[in-house]
Amino acid sequence: MRAIWTGSIGFGLVNIPIKLYSATQTSSLDFDMLDSRDHERIRFQRINERTKKEVPYDKIVKGYKLDDDYVILDEQDFADAAPEKSREIAIENFVDIAEVNPMFYETSYYVEPEGKNSKAYALLVKALQETKKAGLARFVLRSSESLCIVHPVGDVLVVTRIRFAQEIRPADEVTVPDNATVAKKELDMGITLINQYAGKFDVSEFKNQYSDELLKIIKLKAKGKRPTVKKLKPQKASSDDLFEQLQRSLKKVS
Repeated sequence: MRAIWTGSIGFGLVNIPIKLYSATQTSSLDFDMLDSRDHERIRFQRINERTKKEVPYDKIVKGYKLDDDYVILDEQDFADAAPEKSREIAIENFVDIAEVNPMFYETSYYVEPEGKNSKAYALLVKALQETKKAGLARFVLRSSESLCIVHPVGDVLVVTRIRFAQEIRPADEVTVPDNATVAKKELDMGITLINQYAGKFDVSEFKNQYSDELLKIIKLKAKGKRPTVKKLKPQKASSDDLFEQLQRSLKKVS
């Protein structure tokens, strides 16, 4: 793996030199866009709106529109915006990881200490394991400030980027029933149904079946064949009675 970021994790007066590696990878298939007439690849160009000519990559700059004009920024401007944070994941406090709403989670990165015998790295891992806490921190990645939590997965530290509060839309525009009455017997049976399906979280049991099936179709088409696809008919509830639906669901589980 290639490190995507180098810097340090800091908490209190402790500083741990580290490297970050991407902990995730896509499971979807990678498609090229082609011209349907001759199956040649389509290339996208960077076109100047005024001249209609292609712009070389080294001539492209970043600009922010202020009033009616653009202010051009360079890499130093981005670094100057947060000089003290540009190469440090500064843990500001420690929180219960269970309190972090999953809506905030983004991307995870493995943390590798610069020294293989990093005692401070091992200390942080063990301390977080013992306290069941996670470090809440911020750092600069790819020219933008990121909020993150630092937490252990086994004996490896992981940095998981999370969203800022202002990036979560309020739910007040979502229409939910405010006058629905749930009978106690329905609630009891609903809880029983949930408990029937309850189990330990094991994500390895779930595979990206869509990509697997699509790859099978691609391989068959390469041989000039078409797959036999079994069409599923949508199932309709036999009754609008919620209690009856719950009863039938429990019988299906058992």
